[in-house]
Amino acid sequence: MAEDQHEKDGRADEWRDVRTDTDRLSELFWSVARQLRHSSREALAPWDIAPSHSRALAVLMHHQALRLSELSDHLHIAPRSTTDVVDGLQERGLIDRMPDPHDRRAMLVSLTDEGHRVGTAIRAARDADAERFFGLLSEDDRADLARILQTLRR
Repeated sequence: MAEDQHEKDGRADEWRDVRTDTDRLSELFWSVARQLRHSSREALAPWDIAPSHSRALAVLMHHQALRLSELSDHLHIAPRSTTDVVDGLQERGLIDRMPDPHDRRAMLVSLTDEGHRVGTAIRAARDADAERFFGLLSEDDRADLARILQTLRR
């Protein structure tokens, strides 16, 4: 009887250890994510631009012109949210809307010259920020972190 209780207590301790480790990992992950978000907001401050707008600029720099639905897919946000992002960028003169030559019902969005300039400057600032943030890690640690995050992202 005492052995059975000891086995049960051992499993309970084992579970507490695993649970504590899992909680600790989760807490560390969210702490680092908060630091990264804060650092990213600081990097974007000179342009007074929202992270969602910055992401849209980056996607358009890579893909040139896209339909709103395609931009929505790349940003992983709802089409209505994409419209809000595009409206905000257009108001600032960073993107243009134009009819899709292959489908008159659809609109394409693309960067203006100012959008390219701002997008390029933001990319450089974010690259420098990421280098400061992840610069504490060795190349091997960066590769391990990238591998782990890719695994978790799936």
